[in-house]
Amino acid sequence: MKLLVFQHLSCEHPGSLRDLLKRNGIEWDVVELDEGGAIPDLEDYDVLWVMGGPMDVWDVEEHPWLIAEKAAIRRWVIEMGKPYLGLCLGHQLLADALGGTCGPMHPAEIGVMEVELTAEGRADPLMQGLPDRQKCLQWHGVRVAQPPEGAVILASSPACSVQAMRIGQNVWSTQYHIEVEPDTVDNWAAIPAYHAALVETLGAGGLDAMRAQAIKTMPDFLTTAEQVFENFMAEVKRQA
Repeated sequence: MKLLVFQHLSCEHPGSLRDLLKRNGIEWDVVELDEGGAIPDLEDYDVLWVMGGPMDVWDVEEHPWLIAEKAAIRRWVIEMGKPYLGLCLGHQLLADALGGTCGPMHPAEIGVMEVELTAEGRADPLMQGLPDRQKCLQWHGVRVAQPPEGAVILASSPACSVQAMRIGQNVWSTQYHIEVEPDTVDNWAAIPAYHAALVETLGAGGLDAMRAQAIKTMPDFLTTAEQVFENFMAEVKRQA
């Protein structure tokens, strides 16, 4: 199995999922799109993961590579039918690439928050072994307003109705972050756009409070990441 990762910020990588890839002997390549990385021949890969980033799906003038990325996602999912996992921006890009819509949130959803699985989510292969309500890290000011046609909503929250979705049988995405590590909050808070959104949403002391919540919840974050990873890879192998 060979996995391709689209990144949009050097510190917004697969996080704790990297250890799980290494443990399972899965080879993976990363394309840093924001640094001019070129999308390789998709035929060489079996799985695509698309990570988060500070840009929005409509920022194509400032980041013209978003056009090629969305075209690649559309081809991967629709034409090639290969497994996909999108996180945060990767969730929004999936929706946008397949004909859904995204829009701004007021206020942004930032902090350690709770999402709840839908009835469909509780039955979905990706969510097996997870509690119906789970704590997760949120850091986004855009939401999927209208999911693509045929999307199945797997999780929601009061502020954001499309927290996770599945398209077809092997394409999943979450608005929240499952890849959190002990240094994630501090690394992302060093990004000016993320820091500004955090202060605007949580106030001047928001970073300290968010860090404390993340540290307290870290065991749950890591357990969830491992369960989702195992579920995802089991489905990839089962459907191969």
